[in-house]
Amino acid sequence: MTSGTTRTHLVWDWNGTLLDDTHAVIRATNAAFAEVELAPITLEQYREMYTIPIPRFYERFLGRLPTEAEWERMDGIFHRYYAEQRAACGLTAGAEELLHRWQRAGRSQSLLSMYGHEQLVPVVRGYGIEPRFVRVEGRTGPSGGSKALHMERHFEALAGAGGILPENSVVIGDALDDAVAAAHVGARAVLYTGGSHSRNSLEGAGVPVVDSLAEAVALAETFAA
Repeated sequence: MTSGTTRTHLVWDWNGTLLDDTHAVIRATNAAFAEVELAPITLEQYREMYTIPIPRFYERFLGRLPTEAEWERMDGIFHRYYAEQRAACGLTAGAEELLHRWQRAGRSQSLLSMYGHEQLVPVVRGYGIEPRFVRVEGRTGPSGGSKALHMERHFEALAGAGGILPENSVVIGDALDDAVAAAHVGARAVLYTGGSHSRNSLEGAGVPVVDSLAEAVALAETFAA
């Protein structure tokens, strides 16, 4: 896992990865869909159709991009319903122990999410895992876009704070966009099937795909840093 004194750094995704919230996301999505009189969708439909940026996801069901006014209404409704549903969500099975073990072994990890930063930090703190990370960072600016530029800024901060470099890092997430963001900065990626995409969709990214977070961490340990 190591080369010389360099150790692999993990960058975790939050929604659908560390946080088992996919069913909450589906309910919030269906509330947003109702705003434009779209029929509700199932988990399977969501995983087959989900894409970034989010307006493109909505386009797959609407048959057109939502107007700016529709997008603002749908996005607002989504986040309001999600906030209500999120409180009942727990961490993904085994996540807490995996985070603990990685830290206990003297290895670093951080969290980068497209959930709004001001909402993310207290939520992560509430689950009692904030001390496991060297950095916890959520989205700043408008919602619905890609993680790539956020990943770039995340690593700029990591390099400045502890000399952590993308080439020594593995991004663990549940979305194709996590692989895109990792490639954007030169990091590796492992994608987890328990969140926003089907295995078939994830395999199109050309990176390893796993069915548990434990598998993701075990695979990250085999990557030469």
